[in-house]
Amino acid sequence: MKKFLAIAALCLTATVPASAYKILYAEQWYQLFHEHFYQYPDDTMENIWYLEQALKSDFANPLYALAKINNKVEWERYRYLFYMHVNLLLIQQYRLLASKYDKQVAYFYNYPWKKENLDSLKTAEKLYKVALEFWPDAVKWSSKAATLPLVQLDGIQYWEDESHRIQTGKLDYSKIIQMDLNHLSYVRRVFEQMNGSTY
Repeated sequence: MKKFLAIAALCLTATVPASAYKILYAEQWYQLFHEHFYQYPDDTMENIWYLEQALKSDFANPLYALAKINNKVEWERYRYLFYMHVNLLLIQQYRLLASKYDKQVAYFYNYPWKKENLDSLKTAEKLYKVALEFWPDAVKWSSKAATLPLVQLDGIQYWEDESHRIQTGKLDYSKIIQMDLNHLSYVRRVFEQMNGSTY
């Protein structure tokens, strides 16, 4: 009898729909972003989608911010740093995705797949260029945050560090991605020069 009651209770709970809530705010989308132990392209694309939604969405009430907000200046700084940080994460995610298609070395024995490797490099190049498109916005929001008084926002100190690195030139994704593209161009040239005699 106890076994029957347990099965009946389980069946009843299975028919009750799970409660869900609609994701409305930038912070909610941001919190869906997560790093995977194995970085598969599908996981990276999922993160990119969450981050892009975060940039398009309104902020939650300051009461539900990712940092403790006490006044309007802190609220303004928080929003600027949020936009900067999300743009930086998008750059990182697009570079990560590009790295899956980028051939770091053109080995001579890759000649039979020369066309496939060149196609892969073309995809990587497009992704690097998309990543680069987020850099001006990251710089813009960092610069806006720098015009405001420096305040300690508990919970997002790392964002402040990122902003400081941008402002001092220690973090410059335009240079980093240009190095990625230069190396990709070199590898492409090696592949293009391959022929039956080099194999």
